[in-house]
Order: sequence, then C-alpha cells, then structure tokens
Amino acid sequence: MSSEFSVTFHGVRGSHPCADPKVMGVGGNTACVEVQVDGHLIVIDAGTGIIGLGRKLMQRSAAAGHNGSAAPLVVNLLFSHTHHDHTQGFPFFQPAYSGRSTLYIFGPRMLQEDLQEALVRSMISPAFPVDLEDLPSLRVIRNVEEAELIVMAQGTPAPEVRNIYRDSLDCPPGSVRIALYRSYAHPKTGTLIYRIDWQDKSLVYASDTESYVGGDARLIAFAKGADLLIHDAQYTHAEYVNPAMSRQGWGHSTPEMAVLVAQAAGVKRLALFHHEPTHDDEIVEAMGRQAQEAFPGAFVAMEGATVHL
Repeated sequence: MSSEFSVTFHGVRGSHPCADPKVMGVGGNTACVEVQVDGHLIVIDAGTGIIGLGRKLMQRSAAAGHNGSAAPLVVNLLFSHTHHDHTQGFPFFQPAYSGRSTLYIFGPRMLQEDLQEALVRSMISPAFPVDLEDLPSLRVIRNVEEAELIVMAQGTPAPEVRNIYRDSLDCPPGSVRIALYRSYAHPKTGTLIYRIDWQDKSLVYASDTESYVGGDARLIAFAKGADLLIHDAQYTHAEYVNPAMSRQGWGHSTPEMAVLVAQAAGVKRLALFHHEPTHDDEIVEAMGRQAQEAFPGAFVAMEGATVHL
C-alpha cells in the first residue's frame, strides 16, 4: 500500500460555477476534493470539479491497465449534502459510466429523502438523458449519520460502516477512519462534516457551515489537532453584516470565522474554501492574506493545488 496522504482541490467555488477570466487563478468549479490515503481514493463532494477529476481518473486507469484493458477503479465518494452545487458534476463523472468502476457512495438523508433518491432526481428525464440506474458502474449507495464511522482497512477495497455506540471500534492496524459530524448551521437540514484519520495524520472537511458567537464548539472539538482543516469562507465580514443584504443565516462563513475555529481547535493548516462566485481572484487572495495575518497556517484553496499531509 502507498504511504501517501494527499489532498487535491478540483473545485473550490460555492453556489454555482463561474467562467470569468478574473476567477481562473483560484478556479471556477464548484466543490470537489480528492483525497489519496494509503492507496484508497476518497472524493468529497461532486460539484463541477468532479468532471475534470473523472477524466484524470480514467486516464490513470487506462495507463495502469494491461493487455489493452483499463485497470478497475474503486472510488469512495462522500457527499456533505445534496444541494445542487455539490451534486451537479456527478452526472458527468466518467468513472460512473465504466463497467470496471466500483463507486461506494455515502452521504446524509435530507428532508426525508435518501441519498440515492437525491441522485436519481438529479439525473431523471427530462433534466438529464441518462438515468442513475442505467449507469454501467457498480454503485453501493448508503445514507450515513454522525453516529457512524467509515472504516477502510488495508488490502480491503470495500469500506465498512460501524455504529460508534453498538459496534466495535477496534479497527485493523493501518485502517483509514472517517468520522462524521452533522452541522445544522446550513439550510435546511444541515450538512455532514468529515474527519479522515490515518496513522498520525488527519483532515477535516467543513464546507457549507456558519459559525456561532465564540465559534462552533462542536466543530472545534471535532477538528481538534487536525493537520488540515478545509473550512467554508464564502463571505467577507462586510458582506456578512451588511444591513442592506446580510448573509447571516445563509449557512456560510467568513475567513474570520474559519480562523477562529482553526485557532481554537489547534489545527496546523487552514484552507479557505467554497469561495463566493462573484469574488474574483483579487478579492479571494486578499481574504487569504487577511486570514494569514491572524493564522499563519491559513491559505486559499485553489483549483489544482495539492497538499501533502
């Protein structure tokens, strides 16, 4: 198995993709993060960033194949929630159209709708010409909640879901562990925040969340000591408190909120994520510089960038 634990950003925007040349330095695709850890491929969210990732995965599969046949692909896809900007790339994800692909798909149940139902709805005619059930890939789709732990053992491609109250948490040595925390600081039924732990390294993905006075105490505890915290930072402070059109209650944070969580949780690095689509590179980069003044480990998540933990 590989000893790698890397994080690559394929989509960093929120709300909707944008193609203005002034945003291309940071990137215009919506949320998608690729995690390579000990030979396991984990993809978090399926915004439009997953489209380019899918093409790259198919190229890797072809290069790793033998006798003209592509190598099998195993993808673990985690959805934070099923709002459009986190699912809109999935119908164009090329590995889903390969019979040699196995997709293990996890995410929350929202508004009494199962994750599979949400994905079916995103591809149903007349909105899309291919139904989910017609995809040739093998798909294992499962709702998950914060009382559960996803375990990926060495040498075992299929992940296992355990209940933290009823099942043994004694995982095989070297296992990748994915913990879940359900934040209700996003309309209308909240979002799942993920923590991926392997050996002594950890990543926390906290998109589409809004902070509280003094910081989100549950998120701070959940992210304690993480090597990298990816945190929503969509709005400037001025936008957030603007009396003419306040963003309070919209379910997104400011860089100041993200920094507060990072400081209180004692994380090593902070990636500002889910950028406002009307913010050009200059605005986003200025937000990043301000965050760095308060927290030197802060940086702007940029499309195509890779962080090694």
